[in-house]
Amino acid sequence: QVQLVESGGGLVQAGGSLRLSCAASGRTFSSYAMGWFRQASGKEREFVAAISWGGSNTYYADSVKGRFTISRDNAKNTVYLQMNSLKPEDTAVYYCAADRNVGLQRPDEYDYWGQGTQVTVSS
Repeated sequence: QVQLVESGGGLVQAGGSLRLSCAASGRTFSSYAMGWFRQASGKEREFVAAISWGGSNTYYADSVKGRFTISRDNAKNTVYLQMNSLKPEDTAVYYCAADRNVGLQRPDEYDYWGQGTQVTVSS
């Protein structure tokens, strides 16, 4: 089993940057593909980015491509989401998720979830 804890959210002005972290428990982190999702108030949870076990393959939603970067450090059991050029529409609770399969983009495909971290982008 994997336990996930996100951090790094906060309030930022439009055009600013934030880096989210997701720390995972357990000794098998490198055998899990990781994903980031977000859920804005009143909306469904949506895919943001995903990364393969070793980090060689990454996947992005069109809405964040070129602005967000997903990465991982398996030695630290941590996955990151670097968010640049933030927009008010990026405001949401951001969740990390883990699954043994790579490249998944639907929330119901992931087995493990963190509790989320709030990101608010002011205009």
